Amino acid sequence: MNNSVNLDLTEGKITTKLWAFAIPLMLGNVLQQLYNLVDTWVVGKYIGENALAAVGSSYTLMTFLTSIIIGLCLGSSAFISMAFGKRRGDLIRNGIYISFVIIATLTGILMLISYCGINEILNIMNVPDNVKSGMKIYMLYCLAGFVGIFLYNYVSNVLRGIGNSVIPLIFLGVTVALNIVLDIYFVRNLGMGIKGAAIATVISEYVSGVGILIYFLMMYPKYHIHREDMKMKRDNFRNIMALSGFTCLQQSVMNFGILMVQGVVNSFGTNVMAAFAVAVKIDTIAYMPVQDFGNAFSIFVAQNYGAGKTKRIREGIKQSLISVVVFCVVISGVVCGFARPLMAIFVNASKTNIINIGVHYLRIEGAFYIGIGILFMLYGYYRAVNSPMVSVILTVISLGTRVILAYVLSGISVIGVTGIWAAIPIGWFLADFTGIIIYLYDARVKRSKKNMSMRIGE
Repeated sequence: MNNSVNLDLTEGKITTKLWAFAIPLMLGNVLQQLYNLVDTWVVGKYIGENALAAVGSSYTLMTFLTSIIIGLCLGSSAFISMAFGKRRGDLIRNGIYISFVIIATLTGILMLISYCGINEILNIMNVPDNVKSGMKIYMLYCLAGFVGIFLYNYVSNVLRGIGNSVIPLIFLGVTVALNIVLDIYFVRNLGMGIKGAAIATVISEYVSGVGILIYFLMMYPKYHIHREDMKMKRDNFRNIMALSGFTCLQQSVMNFGILMVQGVVNSFGTNVMAAFAVAVKIDTIAYMPVQDFGNAFSIFVAQNYGAGKTKRIREGIKQSLISVVVFCVVISGVVCGFARPLMAIFVNASKTNIINIGVHYLRIEGAFYIGIGILFMLYGYYRAVNSPMVSVILTVISLGTRVILAYVLSGISVIGVTGIWAAIPIGWFLADFTGIIIYLYDARVKRSKKNMSMRIGE
């Protein structure tokens, strides 16, 4: 096994190692978003507005569904990171076995429920009749890619847990290129329409999922599962279920809230739907790197938490916060300043109303990326220190505020759709405030306990 791509985050310069680990993670998630961006570009250019709205709404729904799988995988990664920090190979192998069985089973159940309930889901989302048929076709094909999505995200998070963030990037880069080629060929050359865009994405998902699994099995024999590892050890099972369950809940609550916001957006008609479909993808690409820095930060904290290096964790928090603030300020300036040309990449220049709506969204939300940047750090921290329930609480605050304000403000005629856009950063900052207060309170309690034990020892 080549260890050159593996990073031990419990030693060495914190900022240097964090960024070395985070950059492949960031690039990987940007590439992952390109799956849907390519669909959006091809559909918008070669099919039409209704198809664009269908793909946009499908993207929101698929994000919600896949967030359940990704959340479970992130939770298992936290367990594996802690085991790696403890230098426990046996614990890593048992964790891989338990988490694989759990997540594979839940992925199958999720696919079955989604297929059986697709009509009810579309009705709940208030999808207009002129969009519904296209969205249903797109979703039915995309759901077939869930196994590929599971394999890629599961193996990727195992690799990241042991310090390897490079290989997931490589596999994703290859398959994104494949997706682009297949998208253009199926839609433009073969005229397969929205179905072709979906099939291209599914094929690419399976290439990445199966490919990275084969790599792991070939290159990491140390973590091959043996008969003695195939046990549902109670403590490990409980720990993985707590980490994966709460992380999954946090991810799904977050995206369920977004899904509810999509329902409000859909009530404003096809133009707003199409604008939102494009703008939210630009928005996601913009702040996705800081989300992945939060995930890298989480791996850093989890490895050091397992190793018992609390001082290194505190120093990592300070250095990571500086990085997040600087990045968010820069990316806010870029998105706000170039909102119109960014929209024009995906929407025909003649569709000025759609472009204007999208620009309005990007300039309101894009100005406040620092709020979501800090929130991603808080999510990662609480997951890494075995307190995933706090992440759930912060998500409920953020998304609860967003959904309530979106419904209330958009119903006021003088505010309208602007209320939906403004609700998003308000939710971020309320959650940030809560998370910081909890952190400071916990730190105060720990200091008090430490001082008390010192006095007793005197």
